[in-house]
Order: sequence, then C-alpha cells, then structure tokens
Amino acid sequence: MAVTASMVKELRERTGAGMMECKKALVETGGDMEAAVEHLRKTGLAQADKKASRVAAEGKIVLAGNDDHTEVVMVEVNCETDFVAKDDSFNAFAQDVAAAALSADSTDVDALMATEANGQSLELARQALVAKIGENIQVRRVVRTRTDGTLGSYVHGGRIGVTVDLEGGNAELAKDLAMHVAALSPEFVSADDVPADVIAKEKDILVAQAADTGKPAEIIEKMVTGRLRKHLAGITLLGQPFVKDGDVTVADLLKQHDAKVRGFNRLAVGEGIEKKEDNFAEEVMQQVSGG
Repeated sequence: MAVTASMVKELRERTGAGMMECKKALVETGGDMEAAVEHLRKTGLAQADKKASRVAAEGKIVLAGNDDHTEVVMVEVNCETDFVAKDDSFNAFAQDVAAAALSADSTDVDALMATEANGQSLELARQALVAKIGENIQVRRVVRTRTDGTLGSYVHGGRIGVTVDLEGGNAELAKDLAMHVAALSPEFVSADDVPADVIAKEKDILVAQAADTGKPAEIIEKMVTGRLRKHLAGITLLGQPFVKDGDVTVADLLKQHDAKVRGFNRLAVGEGIEKKEDNFAEEVMQQVSGG
C-alpha cells in the first residue's frame, strides 16, 4: 500500500512523532495506521529507555492551583538542555503533569505518571515526547501545599518555584514572601526550626575560627555567640532582611501585618543533580585529532 502525505500527517497528529519517523513506521507496517501507532509507541519506549541514563538537569518548575486558592502543587519536570526547556511540546507536557498532580491526592511520582491526560497515561506521553524531542525527560518531584489560611506562590523564570503557607495577612503579603524565598533561599522558617546538630556544627566551626585570634575565652564566647546569631538570621526566613525593604526583617514585616508563616516550599530546577561540565578545549582537540 502506498504511503500518502495525508497518512503521514494523521499519524503525526495522533502520536506527536516526527514526520520521518511517521513515514518510516507506515512503510514498515504496509500502511496499517493502527500498527504504525503501535510501532511508534514501542519505538518510543525503546528510545526512552536508551536515553534514561542521560543527565536531565534542566527543565521547568510548574505550578497549578485550585480556584479557591487553598491548594497548589509544584512539579519539577527535567530535560537535558535549556533549549528543550523552552520547547512548546515540553512545556505543554509539564502543564499537563501539574494539572494531573493537582487532581491527584498524592505526591508520588510513579502514581502520578500512571494517571491519564488527553487519553493516555502521562508515562506514555513522556515516552512519546522523548521519541519526538530526542532528550531524556523525567518528572522528578511533586510538592503539594494545602491551607485554611493564605497561600502565596511564585515562579521565577520557570526555574525557581515557591509556595508559602500564611496564617493571617493577605494575598499580597503571601506573594511578596514567596518572592523573598525565591530570591534569598532561606533554609528554615525560624531559628527554633534549625536542628540542634546543625547549630552545633556551625558553633564548632566558629569556635575554631575564633580560637585563632588568641583572645581570652570570655571574649571568644561573646564572639561565637554574636556570629552564631548572625548566621542563624541569614539562613532563616524570619531573620532575613525583607527583600523589598532591607530596613526591616521578615519577622518585623509579619508583626506589622499580624501574620505568621506556617511553612514554605522552594524548588529550583536541577538542584542536587550532578551536571556534566563541558570541556570545550578537550572537545576541540578531539575533533582536530579525529577522536
């Protein structure tokens, strides 16, 4: 059976695969459309498996929230290059993942990928996208925030996402605090939330540094106490100067609005993933030498 342009177009619309892959599939299956669809799915699975070991440390943070602003999810969807992170198909997939995550009552990625969107599971959609784009694509994390208070959220450039759960205050304050967390990346809400072992480790470092000064023990103790207080202020949301007004701390700002931060979540694309560093000089030498 002859393969026509309209058949290639139909297969491409059904599978999202590239034009040449569609034509090849139709040729190999004798023009049988259903067999060609199955062939592309199997091929896509094989390609997805082959690319799964490649580092995917670029991508997008995408948010989805309900209409009454009491619940929001953040998802991190990864790819290999920043170029693909800007691709329309990749971004449409990321939006589908976020919408499905909002509907599901779970943050389990495997369970999420088994749910359906647009008539197929997210996992099959991921595999098809890998086959179409040619990069490893992974859904890495899902974070859900529910509140009976005020929920603030913010995404910066698609690379950093933040949610803030606020008691009291208002939507503008919650949004400002989400922007603050995105910019200054506090590790904890307050000094009371910092684990004892983290404080002890930092204190040991400060004591060792102060001991080199040769000052008396009582002076060293005061130095360590002051430096430790400054360090804790720097890593806690309440202790940091507010990003929009450095003259007040976040704690002062909350007091002005009779509000309290219950918690926050911050995701940054690729954090914790070991990225491959390109050595361009070595790459050029390999090309020159024919390696």
